[in-house]
Amino acid sequence: MSQSLVNLHIHIIFSTRGREPLIDPDLAPRLYEYMGGVARNVGSMLVAIGGMPDHVHLLASLGRRSDVADLVRDVKSNSSRWVHESFPDRAGFGWQAGYGAFTVSASQVGRVKAYIARQEEHHRHRTFQEEYLAFLRVHEIAWDDRFVWD
Repeated sequence: MSQSLVNLHIHIIFSTRGREPLIDPDLAPRLYEYMGGVARNVGSMLVAIGGMPDHVHLLASLGRRSDVADLVRDVKSNSSRWVHESFPDRAGFGWQAGYGAFTVSASQVGRVKAYIARQEEHHRHRTFQEEYLAFLRVHEIAWDDRFVWD
């Protein structure tokens, strides 16, 4: 086969350091746009992004030369640096060390995009921690309570 074709969608979730509510309505759209640019620069694409003051959800389409760990590392490190450089008053901004990444079949992309768009609605009823643990359970991922939160 002479051509490499890829269609890999990943739902990525991570929080601010200590789950501090640092992503306010003024920062969120600019931060999300910047994160999308980082993804494009490393050969992937953000299909959807959204979240709450203490965490973000990204639906990413991985490029054919991309992997999840590198994408998350690049998005987190570059966006954190951008916040510090662009908003000197936000010196405490940072991301948690870890993340969750979950595969999404092509038939479920619309459903995940809708889920990300309705974050405020979801979080009227459950915390980030409850939401994240539910994702781990649904995707049958084992975790150690000592290390799931930082």
